[in-house]
Amino acid sequence: MEDITQDQFRQALPKQVRNALKPEMVENINKVIKDSEIRESYRDNLLSYASVMATGKYKIQSYIDAVRYVSYKLMGSTNMDAYVRTFPDRYQRFITEKPAGFCISSLVTGYNKTKLVNLVYEQTLVPSHVLNADMYQKALNVQAELMVTAKSEKVRCDAANSLLVQLKMPEAHKIELDIGFREDKSIDELRQATMELVAQQRRAITSGSSDALEIAHSVITTEVGSDIIDVEIEESIKS
Repeated sequence: MEDITQDQFRQALPKQVRNALKPEMVENINKVIKDSEIRESYRDNLLSYASVMATGKYKIQSYIDAVRYVSYKLMGSTNMDAYVRTFPDRYQRFITEKPAGFCISSLVTGYNKTKLVNLVYEQTLVPSHVLNADMYQKALNVQAELMVTAKSEKVRCDAANSLLVQLKMPEAHKIELDIGFREDKSIDELRQATMELVAQQRRAITSGSSDALEIAHSVITTEVGSDIIDVEIEESIKS
């Protein structure tokens, strides 16, 4: 069985978690691939289900463990067996220490219900309409035959109506665009800078150190964030 390379696994992962992938993680994966009965499905599942990491909420090692656990389950293992095979060291430590008032079955049940495990498991499920596509077509064929050959008018009518519902053309959906204007920090900074400049020019006019007409037709260059912006203040002075 071909090993997973660092680049292969990295490309399969969402961009926001790729940098967290460590070489030792890939080495451990390849050890499992070589020594385990699930090597083929485990390798393929790791590369196929990585989209569950898109939220960035989970650690890569947690994803690797969850896929291994689910891969064992898909091979027919019970929850307990899958857990023991996925975490042999953890299981052995638990058996050795035997924490008071706590049993291994509770630990396994809790892990089996975790969000990440269920997200991975959902990736393995085939949609019902895909799985039963042949039965769906057979049902349509029966309805079509009844519509044509049934002696009862009601049966023919019901069969026809059923076909009309099932084979209805998809409705055209109206697409509405919600286009709005949202002011960001740069707009606020520009407005504040402009008002401060106008206030300075008004004080200059009041003191007689500047001519109002000259100022009204001037263009003032100001910096907002990383942008250099030319501001015309004629209208502001008029107000």
